[in-house]
Amino acid sequence: MSTVANAAADAPPAADSGEVLAEARRVFRMEAEAVAALGERLGDGFVRAVELISATDGMVVVSGLGKSGLIARKVAATLTSTGTPAVYMHPVDGLHGDLGIASPGNAVIVLSRSGATDELDGLVAFAEARDMPVIALVGDTGSSLARRAAAVLDCGVAVEACPMDLAPTSSTTATLAMGDALAVALLRRRGFRAVDFARLHPGGSLGRRLTLRVRDVMVAEDYPAVPEDATVREIIVPLARMRGTVPVIDPDNRLVGIVTAGDVARLMEQTEDFLGLGLSTFMTRTPRTARADELGVTAVRRMERHGVMALPVVGDAGLEGIVHLHDLLRAGVV
Repeated sequence: MSTVANAAADAPPAADSGEVLAEARRVFRMEAEAVAALGERLGDGFVRAVELISATDGMVVVSGLGKSGLIARKVAATLTSTGTPAVYMHPVDGLHGDLGIASPGNAVIVLSRSGATDELDGLVAFAEARDMPVIALVGDTGSSLARRAAAVLDCGVAVEACPMDLAPTSSTTATLAMGDALAVALLRRRGFRAVDFARLHPGGSLGRRLTLRVRDVMVAEDYPAVPEDATVREIIVPLARMRGTVPVIDPDNRLVGIVTAGDVARLMEQTEDFLGLGLSTFMTRTPRTARADELGVTAVRRMERHGVMALPVVGDAGLEGIVHLHDLLRAGVV
């Protein structure tokens, strides 16, 4: 019998779809439980880590080996994008010249499931010699790395989601969650705001969501606004021009209401001779509005929440324009 045939004969029977889904749900459950357990053990070490990093005047160097190294890269990226400059350094590369990245005034975050990785010893010794605080995210709080660290974050798990309890699964998820918690706590500590986040993410859809303002897409010129004493006949054409929403203003350009195509349609169903009716008899007197300087995504959420397609834009001097949902969507704010 060929080698391929022998392998096929020795292979376990294929799992049915129910078994596959049950296994996936088991992994989700185990990893969720591992992350939840971190919160129960969180304490002074976490506070100490936030204080140490907040006190630095330089970047944070994040390091780890193997699967921990992959998580370390994500932790460094999350820190950087939320206002705490960070860089990932491979511990072996560090011992061969890259230690120049780190300097006094930096903090060092080291990730290790065992806390006993030889390749990390050189990095820790380098940090100690230059009075750089070491924050350890470890699975074993009694390890040599934990004993040498200025702050220890317990990322240990009772068992891996891997059925053989070998492949880092629950432990890497737990460590990643701990890194996220650290980044968010630092974000709050530094008073990092959405506008700061936007400055670091100027490109792509995320950048548009965080930077595009209502003023960038609103119709601010040549939009029809009608007086309160106008009739239905007088707003038919403006309704078509403004895609179904027309602001109503007083003589001082103050918004006093809006009329929509839906309002007119309902009026037609209820009244035969409707063209001569004044707008004051059926217009919405307290419409939802927007401000020119607010984020476009905020205006979109307001429209979705209240089921409207456009918002009059108002300012201190009165009506400034109108912003339409379709224009905001076309601009890519959602």
